[in-house]
Amino acid sequence: MPKRVDRHERRTLIADALMRVAARQGLEAVSLRHVATEAGVSPGLVQHYFRTKDEMMAFAMGVVRDRSQARITDAVSRLGEDPPPRQLLRAMITALLPLTEESRADGRVALAFLAYSAVRPEANAGTREETGQLVDFVAGLLPASRRDAAAGVLALMEGLGLYLLGGQYSAERALAALDTHLDSLYGPADGPASR
Repeated sequence: MPKRVDRHERRTLIADALMRVAARQGLEAVSLRHVATEAGVSPGLVQHYFRTKDEMMAFAMGVVRDRSQARITDAVSRLGEDPPPRQLLRAMITALLPLTEESRADGRVALAFLAYSAVRPEANAGTREETGQLVDFVAGLLPASRRDAAAGVLALMEGLGLYLLGGQYSAERALAALDTHLDSLYGPADGPASR
């Protein structure tokens, strides 16, 4: 009897290999052949699961999104029932910032994907809607539900992420900048417990 293969598991194995190649060498080094070598499978098997590089890249970004969502869910669940909006927002952003080795690897892939999709807008079509939903959600957490301020919070998060990935900022400096910005939106925090 032929061995049953879990399609999603195999695609995830290939996406993980893509992310390792991209994290080490950048997306320009990503090819079906390089990903196959990294995954320890044949190029034909990679093509069986992903017809194009764009398809492979989109799936890998989905894996990064799922991991990020899991980090957010974990961080928010540690806040308990009905946390104050400031704590909720800080927990979410902190979970998304590349502060751990895993989140740094995911951040490098996300950054590479954004650069890749900047010249291939069709590869990034679903992200526009997700970004709009995220801006709306963050706006709902801010005093007076300000959409412009929400976009600014997300831009700050992206900028801090770039500085963390590039080594310009330490984790402590990035979190201090985040807290300073949150102070400007919510007023000073009541101490470390509120952060």
